[in-house]
Amino acid sequence: MEPDTYQVRVAAANAANAYDAAIWRWFSCIYDEGRLRWCRSEAGWLVSVDHKHLATESEFYDAIRVARERATEFT
Repeated sequence: MEPDTYQVRVAAANAANAYDAAIWRWFSCIYDEGRLRWCRSEAGWLVSVDHKHLATESEFYDAIRVARERATEFT
């Protein structure tokens, strides 16, 4: 593997890790504040923030990620 390719991969991995950490920090914060709700349904994982439905996804992580994106869209 060329050094440039390695550096690009390391940078991409670091960015992905930072993004993932940011999602779970957000999750923890609003969970502690009692603003987050989720449940499993036939449609998938339903996630609400401040009593507003923001995401329905088949995977829990995806539902949390989409809810975070939608919740922070206007802030």
